[in-house]
Amino acid sequence: MPFYGYGYGYRMMWDPTYILIIVGALLSMWASARVNSTFRRYAQVRSMTGMTGAEAAMRLLHSQGIYDVTVRQVRGHLTDHYDPRTKTVNLSQAVYSQTSVAALGVAAHECGHAIQDNVGYAPLRLRSAFVPVANLGSTLSWPLIVIGLLIGMTPFIRLGIWMFTLALLFQVITLPVEFNASSRAVTLLDQLGILSGQEVDGTRKVLGAAALTYVAAVAVSLLQLLRLVLLFGGRRDDD
Repeated sequence: MPFYGYGYGYRMMWDPTYILIIVGALLSMWASARVNSTFRRYAQVRSMTGMTGAEAAMRLLHSQGIYDVTVRQVRGHLTDHYDPRTKTVNLSQAVYSQTSVAALGVAAHECGHAIQDNVGYAPLRLRSAFVPVANLGSTLSWPLIVIGLLIGMTPFIRLGIWMFTLALLFQVITLPVEFNASSRAVTLLDQLGILSGQEVDGTRKVLGAAALTYVAAVAVSLLQLLRLVLLFGGRRDDD
């Protein structure tokens, strides 16, 4: 059995595939900067109705006949999310009590997820069902790859790559769920008169920038998967 520690470590130190990691890191930083700057910009634009994020969320939910979902405030910056287990729309401090176009857009987006849950939106159900598999893949992928390298067993490395692919698949499934929630949010904000005209355009930009973070995450994972395949895809079981 060959000894991989020294030779492989030297290879990794000068590995040209590191360019894929650099590209992924830059892409991720760009998407994060974009969503933060867009949110800050429209967080300074007060909506004409003067509704807070929490008030807008309740109005949106009730307009769709949803009365069993609670809207509550959570700590953190842009930590907003919908929890189908507790039936709660959780809004961050920058959204819950604020009256900005950005706050209303984010609140509406999370309500979009609640509406998806209420109507049984298929991609959301698929994503929920895939969560255990994705968690397993995310947890085991790198340990399997590292173990395979340490003991010189290619099957462990390949299994780790497959586990990583499962985690990536979850991110791909997430994309239509997020885009659909944003689409529902913008449409309802306009239809109910909570926002109008340029306010709707501002909200669309905020949610569009947020969607880029999910696209960037998929791209980063794809680049990482490509790197893994380039490094280990051609290894023979007897290497």
